[in-house]
Amino acid sequence: MEAAKDLLKRAVDLESAKKFSEALICYEEGIQNLLRVMGGCQSEAEKKEMRRKVEEYLGRAEQLKQMLKDSETPEERISYIHIKEGEAGHSYGKVFEGCLDGNVEWVEIEDPYIRARHQVHNFVRFCEVVLKGCKRLRQIQLMTGSGEESSQAVPLRELKGSLKEHGVNLEVTYSSTLHDREIRFSNGWIVKIGRGLDYFQKPKGQFTIGYNDFDLRPCHETTIEMYHRLNTKKFKSTKS
Repeated sequence: MEAAKDLLKRAVDLESAKKFSEALICYEEGIQNLLRVMGGCQSEAEKKEMRRKVEEYLGRAEQLKQMLKDSETPEERISYIHIKEGEAGHSYGKVFEGCLDGNVEWVEIEDPYIRARHQVHNFVRFCEVVLKGCKRLRQIQLMTGSGEESSQAVPLRELKGSLKEHGVNLEVTYSSTLHDREIRFSNGWIVKIGRGLDYFQKPKGQFTIGYNDFDLRPCHETTIEMYHRLNTKKFKSTKS
């Protein structure tokens, strides 16, 4: 319940700040959390109150979605992907294929949870996909939260050396206040994933289907927003 409250409070704050795209993602994630909580309610009165809140936030999310569609221009194309819990077929190659082309020279990733070993493994897979799809790629910039030396810093240094062999520079900065997840491509594509890059379920074993092929790996429920702007600019990285 606390996770739902936090997400919905953030959605309201983002909406007040006129960050409507980010607010919509938080509304949708918060609503999904509320629905899970409602399923476990024993009291009819609690269920009724929870249902009222869900309908209220659903209405607000639909209004935001319509507003974003109405304001869409040729310079800003918006699409949404809703991945259901346990659904497969959403590898990085599939999700990002429309963003990758020969014009991409740099990619920036803001994701507070490239910390644990499996999250760094996911980041390596993402880098592989981008490297294969962007022949002019020269820079990858990651901003994330700080984790354990052995599970984060050491493998990221190894990845930096490996990317350098392919003519790509990896720059990693750390932030203690980062919350939002966003990926920017120099050709104008911007991708926001509710769960960041860590949206795959843990495999049941090393010898099960989906362990290596992420098109077959079940996913956690999340929402992906993709839009395009001609004036995408690089962010200024800061260490904190």
